[in-house]
Amino acid sequence: MHNPKKNPDGKSRREFIKNAAIASSFMIVPRNVLGGVGFIAPSDQLNLAAIGAGGKGASDIRNASVNGRERVAALCDVDFSGSAKASVERFPDAKRYADFRKMLDTEKDIDAVTISTPDHVHGPAAKYAMERGKHVYVQKPMTHNIKEARMLTEMARSQKVVTQMGNQGGSNDLLKLVQKWVDDDKIGKISKVEVWTNRPVWPQGGAFPKPNPSAKPDALNWDLWLGPSPEIPYTPELHPFSWRGWWNYGTGALGDVGCHLIDIPFRTLGLHYPTDAECSVGSVYSGMWTPDYHPDGCPASSFISLNFAATPKSKSPINMTWMDGGIKPAHPDIIPADQEIGGGANGVLIIGEKGIIATNINDSSPLMPKLYLNDGTQEFGPQTEENIEPEYGHQRKWVDACKAGYGSSEHKGLTSSFDYAGPMTETVLMGNLAIRSYMLRRENSKGQQEFYGRKKLLWDGDKLLITNFEDANQFVGRTYRPGWEM
Repeated sequence: MHNPKKNPDGKSRREFIKNAAIASSFMIVPRNVLGGVGFIAPSDQLNLAAIGAGGKGASDIRNASVNGRERVAALCDVDFSGSAKASVERFPDAKRYADFRKMLDTEKDIDAVTISTPDHVHGPAAKYAMERGKHVYVQKPMTHNIKEARMLTEMARSQKVVTQMGNQGGSNDLLKLVQKWVDDDKIGKISKVEVWTNRPVWPQGGAFPKPNPSAKPDALNWDLWLGPSPEIPYTPELHPFSWRGWWNYGTGALGDVGCHLIDIPFRTLGLHYPTDAECSVGSVYSGMWTPDYHPDGCPASSFISLNFAATPKSKSPINMTWMDGGIKPAHPDIIPADQEIGGGANGVLIIGEKGIIATNINDSSPLMPKLYLNDGTQEFGPQTEENIEPEYGHQRKWVDACKAGYGSSEHKGLTSSFDYAGPMTETVLMGNLAIRSYMLRRENSKGQQEFYGRKKLLWDGDKLLITNFEDANQFVGRTYRPGWEM
């Protein structure tokens, strides 16, 4: 493991244990005699830490511990008075920290971390951990912006650490059925993908909430919660969940479920960076004629269009559309009128010349993969799923890969290592870049406000550059508060 504790002779903890194990192999004494049935030697355990121990972080670190098989050495959270209490109760011996930087600098024996903070802290936390040689599991979206995703993808390779993004549906075995239909050319040449969601299901599209410092919980470290974002007074509506709809902290509906839904066509069609992006958003009118304008937050609904070049799997250019806020595509004639398309509230249609593949969101149970052909043939995957382990073993497989090491077959078998999750996250976040560009406005020569970014944005993925509208490039990355730079 990276940055392991040294013994007096300068050997790493892992090297020392390995040599000791070889030496002890001459003693014919089974381990279960020494430690009891089911005993796991400390040398065989991964030392884990959680950055974000409440909410989704509680299940991430719990699943990564594999029912106590691995050791949870430390927990980091800005507020242990909330849902993080569950992690404290489950791992009472773990040391507690508010600042992940202090934790990683103090606990030298940590091998790997789960990162389950709000989106705006994903990048800084992952970077800090990987710089210190720690393997990282980062909740979706992998990062808050496109530039961070590219940076972490490249850093994972240079640091040779094992990574996984927390879109657990990527490990859903039923995706193999969708992949087989595509690979077997069941629906022929594919040119269109439609993706939709009922998100947001949190407050979004209105004015930024008002601060109320007097309401701050005593146990909450608000400065650390803000992290790289500008300093503002405590605002109750942001913590612990409704931050999702505000650009300084969250990534909206796309960041919430885009990495689950877009993952399906991105993976099965072997897509890469989009070549362009454009969008439109729903307007909210509090008064006559003039729509409300809140550029600091995500809109109540949006429609995104992304185009992709042909790939060996798609064999032709692909147009992908994304709809959120409850907007859905039209019901295709090929799908019986009394059947839901996709999963109803969320879904994906992969449309080919010979038929359609329809699925639910990939972390749902069931995924409900369905094949509809123009000749009337229908083939459905299982309508129920037997999940043998939590979240398809997504965290456990990452832990096994960490123990096997960078470049191992276990590592190469991960479904969302940063080599895959980075480009996919960039694609998801390209939709948000289009939305933010769409909302740019300025006063024209007539004294009127004009929206000057409402155009198709041409994207050079290799250079991380919008080539036809310079002002949109401000949204490729972000500005960081001092001390949180990437």
